[in-house]
Amino acid sequence: MKNDNDISNHYDVLVVGFGPAGAVAAGMLGARGHSTLVVDRLTGIYDKPRAIALDHEILRHFDNMGIADEVLPHIAPFTASQHFGAEGQLIRRIDMVPEPYPLGYTPSMVFTQPPVEAVLRRHAESFDCVTIELGTEMVALQSRSDEVVATLKNASGEYQTITAKYVTGCDGAWSRVRELSGMRLEDLVFDEPWLVVDVQVHEAALGNLPQTSAQFCNPARPTSYIMGPKNHRRWEIMLLPGEDPREMEKPENVWRLLSPWLTPDEGKLWRAAAYRFHALVADEWRRGRVMIAGDAAHQQPPFIGQGMCQGLRDVSNLVWRLDRILKGQSSEKLLDTYTVERKRHVRALTGKIKAIGQTICERDPAAAAARDARILAEGGGKPPVLTRQEIVPPIEEGLIAAEGTPARGLLFPQPVIVEGASARLLDTFTGPEWRLVLDGRRIRAGEGEALAEAIDGIVVKAVARQNDDAADPSALREKDGVLSAWFDRHGAVAALVRPDHYVFGAASNVETLRQQIADLRTRLA
Repeated sequence: MKNDNDISNHYDVLVVGFGPAGAVAAGMLGARGHSTLVVDRLTGIYDKPRAIALDHEILRHFDNMGIADEVLPHIAPFTASQHFGAEGQLIRRIDMVPEPYPLGYTPSMVFTQPPVEAVLRRHAESFDCVTIELGTEMVALQSRSDEVVATLKNASGEYQTITAKYVTGCDGAWSRVRELSGMRLEDLVFDEPWLVVDVQVHEAALGNLPQTSAQFCNPARPTSYIMGPKNHRRWEIMLLPGEDPREMEKPENVWRLLSPWLTPDEGKLWRAAAYRFHALVADEWRRGRVMIAGDAAHQQPPFIGQGMCQGLRDVSNLVWRLDRILKGQSSEKLLDTYTVERKRHVRALTGKIKAIGQTICERDPAAAAARDARILAEGGGKPPVLTRQEIVPPIEEGLIAAEGTPARGLLFPQPVIVEGASARLLDTFTGPEWRLVLDGRRIRAGEGEALAEAIDGIVVKAVARQNDDAADPSALREKDGVLSAWFDRHGAVAALVRPDHYVFGAASNVETLRQQIADLRTRLA
């Protein structure tokens, strides 16, 4: 970094913030060959866990990035979460969908953030076109019609001015990018004080703790319990009126709150931090050539562990758009649907999280008893079972086909493809690109390729069940019939799938598919 007030460095994209969202954005841009500068005012990775949950959609992106094998040692399946009512009775259970898993991975997982974040950073650093400047703060931002000018300040107090075609702010809840670009946060009306406690539990004490994750919906003190990987256990404990958050972080008070489960000689206190659980979303996520993502764009309560997942959905949604624009395949208008898609998705999911949070956080004993009775009644007198995947909504507007189109906005499944003695997931054959995926029982790959010529860079694959002799001989063969069942469920012969794995639309016949391809071509221009 040099003290230089002249514009001397130019990049395709400036990424501000090198947390998980910024690192994934930089890695995805680097893999696509775009010159990228990443700056972060901090110099290292925070050595304690913050995010603890991720899902199959995010692991699919990690696998597409080529880093799943490095991440997996730090991941474990998310156990079922049991919700206990005011009297300690089981009132609800949140679990995973059964195998065969729709995206090819365990649908819900827990992870240890510091080593996973290190993998994400190493991946970004591996690309020659990615430059990373740590200990560097962005202090000024000026948008022009064809570029953005940013002033950077390093740890020595030296300034440098750079330009970039686009800026992505992944710089957290107190985002400087959001502030300087004039975007504002909308309050979705949730504000509760909680204490988050992480403990590395000694081996001998693990058997004494709950063997699934749990929500203790006790009006006296609502508490969440999460089983992390290996011996990592987390408690999220609601603070009561009059309790000083800083005082409650002190070890003696933390251990007092943990006393129903654990004593100080049974584990090592890893982290205790008081937070206010918020529900916030930015009014705009893009102004001209400046975009925000992750905590800079939204914050939600952690009750189903979607905070980091939402941030990585943001960047996966954004990067493929920037990639097409920077390559000249699409106009800048392609960015218009970024805010539309992600804001509505975040608001919808946050609404569901708020409802779960308000259920958990009920402090009035009479209201808590009524809540327990209502939930049990919804299950016909038994604790109902939900899956976490039911809670996450589809994309409901944006760059998807017209309303009423089958499967629009849903995540596209990923079957296991069999080739002789080997088995690989479908993305291995397509990559995270625009795809036309055909039901090999009803339409042949050659017919699809002829139709898809109108879309620049699209990949065409037919898929049929293993041992289906009547299907297209060139079709990939799936092991468990996941995709064939999906086509049957939606009455479709083909699906147009986006690089972020969301379905643009599925078609019931060739003529409808031709119309969808024409629509997509126009909208990608």
